[in-house]
This record gives sequence, C-alpha cells and structure tokens, in this order.
Amino acid sequence: MVNVLGYDIGGANTKAVLAAVKNGKLLNAEVAVEYFPIWKQPEKLTEILLTLKQRLGENKLDGVGVTMTAELSDAYQTKREGVNHILCCVKKAFPDVPIYILNTDAQLESLDVAYQEPLGSAAANWAATGWLVAQHLKNCVVVDVGSTSTSIIPVVYGEVVARGKTDLDKLICGELVYTGCLRTNVAAIVQSIPIRNGVAGLAAEFFALSSDVHLVLGNITTKDYTSETADGRGKSISEALVRLARVVCADTEMLTRQEIINIAQFIYDKQIRQVAEGLTKVYSYTKSLSSGEIPVVVTGLGKNFIARKAAETLGVDAIVDLGTILPEKAVLATPAFGVALMTANKLEGETVK
Repeated sequence: MVNVLGYDIGGANTKAVLAAVKNGKLLNAEVAVEYFPIWKQPEKLTEILLTLKQRLGENKLDGVGVTMTAELSDAYQTKREGVNHILCCVKKAFPDVPIYILNTDAQLESLDVAYQEPLGSAAANWAATGWLVAQHLKNCVVVDVGSTSTSIIPVVYGEVVARGKTDLDKLICGELVYTGCLRTNVAAIVQSIPIRNGVAGLAAEFFALSSDVHLVLGNITTKDYTSETADGRGKSISEALVRLARVVCADTEMLTRQEIINIAQFIYDKQIRQVAEGLTKVYSYTKSLSSGEIPVVVTGLGKNFIARKAAETLGVDAIVDLGTILPEKAVLATPAFGVALMTANKLEGETVK
C-alpha cells in the first residue's frame, strides 16, 4: 500500500488530497482546502502545505504529487520565478519524501527536471483533471468550474487532447474561461445591465463579486463563500445585496430587493454564456476527433449551476456529474485528487481505480 499527498497550489486556494492505494485500488481519500491568497504572503506557502498535511493526519508518506496555478500571481514578476518559488517551498516542506511535479503533457517529472523547465509545469492542473476523468470515460469534455476560473478539457480515446498548453493558448482556443463561482469581479462578466426600462452602464470598480451573485440567487451558501468580500464586510445575503446595488452606482434605498435580484440573475445568465462560448469551441473540436457520443463531465464548485447550465444550452450528447463516478469529495478538489492518484500510479506501476 502507498500513501500519497496530492497538492493543487492555486493563487487563492491550496487543496490537498491524501490517498491510500493498494494494488491499483483506491482504499481511501481525504480532502482539505485552505483559502490562501498567495500574493499577500508568498513566504508562508511552506507553512500552508504542512498545515494541510497535518489536517489530513498522515505522518508516513510514500510520495507527494504537485500541480500549480499560483505562479500566475502578481506576487511574482514572471511565471519562472513563481514556479521556482513554489518548488522550493514544496521541497522545504517535504525534504525526505519523493516529490513529483505535473507538467502540461500530463506527465509527472522530478523536482530537478521541473527546476530546469519551469514553464512546463506552470498551470498544469487541468492535465490532472483530464487524466483522472480519462481513466473512466474515454471520450468526453470536462468542465471544471472553480472559484476563479473554468477549465474545459477534451478527452478522446482515453487521452487528453488539449490544444493549448499555456494559459494564453488556452484562453485563445476556449479551454480556459477566466470566470468562476466566487472571485470574479462582476465588471468582468457584464458591462451594462437592463434596469427600469433602460440600460445602465456598469461601474468598472471592485464593488461586487460572482460570489455575491450566487449567494443572492441561492446557488451557494455562506459556507461556500470562502473568498474575501469586495468591501471587506460580511457574507450575509443582505450584505451581498448592498454590494450588487453598488455596481450600478445605487444602494438598497434606491433599488428594491427584486430589482437587485434581477441584476444578479442577469449577471448569472451572462456568466453561463461565457462558459458556453468556450465549451462550444472545445466541444466542436472534440466531436471532430471522434465519431462516438461525447458527454460533458461537470465538476468543481460550479458543476451544477454553471457547468451543467452551460452544457444544457448547447444540447450536448449527455451530461455526467463527476460525483457519480468518483467520490463526491473529488469534485471540489479534482486536480489535487488527480495528481494524488497519478503519483500512486507512478509508485505502484498500476492504474488506480
């Protein structure tokens, strides 16, 4: 049996999965998540990694697998600087454990290789998600909607066939849509909002987030609202309504509750369209590579209220909830779950089931 830790080190959230695997069979998996905006205190990353390990309660580890997106944070001048800092923090946290870093070819490499080719492991977490799903569905498109962004991953004949390897390339081909459930400024979703028989331009300020939209509409709970608020105040529905009113330079004395809810619904509909536009590109591409049915696999915090809704607008062949084929806990930390199982697979030499 092997015990492995898989980390997905993001710019705002770091996620860890502890997996116990024997002869290719997953015996148990536990998940821990820490909201950690790395741009505020990048020097604390090693401490966060160890905190998550302690929370999961495993002292003896056979391996650690790592994927990351935090290198994009403006804590670093370049991605190269970010990757190297993250690798140093991981090495410091686990000096005596074999460490494997995921690259954008969906392969695990040593720390030494990752140091030599840092851009190869930058923003590779989508590859872990694609690999994980490909063990169960040979042809599909995966839509993973997280707190900050959405990854759309094509899988054909059991292989990840992404056209983009860098974030830039993925933004171009639709495989990365920079919109998420919690941390997206609503000014990045809409530029105007219909209201009172007219159309109001939006204040291009940091007034409200997608988390306010989804809290008001009941898509998330206060517990799900793990990110900071735009105004530093609380996470109640009434406080979210105040923030949403402000995006049209108004307040809760000027607008009725229903008017603010209508604003939230309009923003929500636009966010679904954002994801649907990326999915349209990737789904058409995937269809061109296979003559069979191509289901859309939904995962992440926004799997039902964004990913599923976007897929429904396209009329795709089928929609599959990742939680129906993997443990439900894998849904909220899919890349970390994937890189943990990839690490176990590497150590045992057997595909984990």
